[in-house]
Amino acid sequence: MYGRLMALSGLALWSLGAAAAQSAPAPVVLAPMFQRYAVVQRDRPVPVWGHAAPGQRVEASLAGRTGAVVAGADGRWRIDLPAIPAGIGLTLSVRGGDGDVTTVPDLAAGDVFLCSGQSNMEFEVRKVTNAETEIAAANDSGLRLLSVVRASLPALSTTLDPVGTWATAAPEAVRNFSAACYFMGRELRRVRPEIPVGLVASSWGGSIIEDWLDEASLRALGGRDIPLNVLAVYAGNPAEGERQWRAVSESWWRGNDPGTRQAWNGPRVDDGNWLPIPGEGFWEGTTPELATFDGMVWLRVHVTLTRDQARQAAVLSLGPVDDVDTTWLNGRFVGGAQGWDTPRSYNIPAGGLRAGDNVIAVGVLDTGGGGGAWGPAADKALTLADGTHIPLGGNWRYRVAAPLSALADAPRTPWIGGSGLTTLYNGMVAPLGPWGLAGVAWYQGESNVSDPGQYRALLPALIASWRTQFETPDLPFLVVQLADFGPRRGEPAPSAWAQLREVQRQVTNADARAGMAVAIDIGDPYDIHPTNKQQVGRRLALEARRLTYGDTVPVSPQPASVRRDGAGIIIAYGGGAALWTQGGAGVIGLELCDTADVCGWAEGRIVDGDLRVTGETAATASQVRYCWADSPVCNLYGADDLPATPFELALPGR
Repeated sequence: MYGRLMALSGLALWSLGAAAAQSAPAPVVLAPMFQRYAVVQRDRPVPVWGHAAPGQRVEASLAGRTGAVVAGADGRWRIDLPAIPAGIGLTLSVRGGDGDVTTVPDLAAGDVFLCSGQSNMEFEVRKVTNAETEIAAANDSGLRLLSVVRASLPALSTTLDPVGTWATAAPEAVRNFSAACYFMGRELRRVRPEIPVGLVASSWGGSIIEDWLDEASLRALGGRDIPLNVLAVYAGNPAEGERQWRAVSESWWRGNDPGTRQAWNGPRVDDGNWLPIPGEGFWEGTTPELATFDGMVWLRVHVTLTRDQARQAAVLSLGPVDDVDTTWLNGRFVGGAQGWDTPRSYNIPAGGLRAGDNVIAVGVLDTGGGGGAWGPAADKALTLADGTHIPLGGNWRYRVAAPLSALADAPRTPWIGGSGLTTLYNGMVAPLGPWGLAGVAWYQGESNVSDPGQYRALLPALIASWRTQFETPDLPFLVVQLADFGPRRGEPAPSAWAQLREVQRQVTNADARAGMAVAIDIGDPYDIHPTNKQQVGRRLALEARRLTYGDTVPVSPQPASVRRDGAGIIIAYGGGAALWTQGGAGVIGLELCDTADVCGWAEGRIVDGDLRVTGETAATASQVRYCWADSPVCNLYGADDLPATPFELALPGR
């Protein structure tokens, strides 16, 4: 009926069709996940869902499996078809009460993996080592790809929103697809070519784990009710949500920032003795004094205007600011935002400027990685209403307010995609519905490295949340342990990166259906985005085979037990690990630490298959560590060239 009505033309026929449509059932709408080339999960019931008129009967058929249901009062419907074995060339048919049939051809039944995380999972095949050769070789109709469209939503959607487009693995589709995800899928296809593989890539560069969690899970963890409550207000009334959040943010700045308390945002501060800072680039790379600084810094620049210029409204552009800013003009707040790659642009109403000297003051909070107003100098300008463009790229000065360690956690604007709460779950996970999965590959943590303790609770919560979302309590969860990145050290030193790796190790060890792909040897100390994603994918595939297929495969060696032995320490490795060392007989990167976290280098040797650690403090040490640094040098390996995982172990008393 719907198709026939669309073909009618002319006013009389349109009126007749419209009248008929009022009494005809609405067309059945199928969830956007169901497209040509989609892969449904084999060997388990296949959920099919969508929208229709309330009370309308809907029938579905796939590979000889059929089912029917009546749409609920809200128009939603779902049919769970019986399990389907692996195969390709399947057609899904959905029939509504009006007799219209929607068909989706060229489906496959196989193993589906969701790949998610931040920029290292988002990292495209076109950027990897040997990219052009890898892309040219992509030709597998049994490997199918879906890149989920970026979507950040303050609340769950009630509509069936687009998710992206399924495609078979061919050069055009592979080029911009997640590299780690693609190489994992390619390895799985090589091992079991008879099973189609579907890869769903849903990532957001720079994202924190909290933005991938659902609201109920975050509330259960505690401590986030205020931002979640404001987020709920914002979803219904953005202006009121912004007003409430501004009050939360101002309270934090007043309570934590010494610069705010000393009025560094005001026009009367004598900033002549402040230090110069370039108008572009991260401060870690442009300002030696800030080379390793994370925390609060204030930036100031002066602009001289004529009387005519000062009468006008204007737009203040700063480019992106890493990570959070509060921006003031002549002592008045003009805006603030969050997001390391989000360009800042603030409207200045008429009357906000003044003839003569104008002071722009920007408080910048850097929570890790790069810091500052890092975009090109050309992006920083004051643009007047008459079109006059006044560059602000030069003559900036800075003063440090406080290191990150001296500050309470800053409130993150909860609706900003990537750094908010629940918005990526709402926009990029929930729309996938109950789609059947064989496993999840998760590569994230860089944006949470400032608080490994919180990550210890957040990662298990994410695993539990997604197992609920995809209705698979034992869903395999594959975690990429953070690769080496950051400054190298000549002596043992505290490392938040090492702490977060240890959290990843402990969380996956505590979950029988979780696994970890170790990447400590394939990172880049100078680039947070290493290009050897082939090895990441291969190691993910090994864990997928172990957990999904039950294969006996090599794994990265992990310590199984630790004990004191005379003047030394014995660390036994489980699973028959065949340990070997690269570049010499000794194991490097070992530390012995006391209860005050004072650490010193130790020596290690493989003795009878175990790791024997010796050192001056072996008899009194409370902890032993391996590869405990941002960018450690590690030389202990197991079978198939897999690196031993970094670790921290408590030592038993004497």
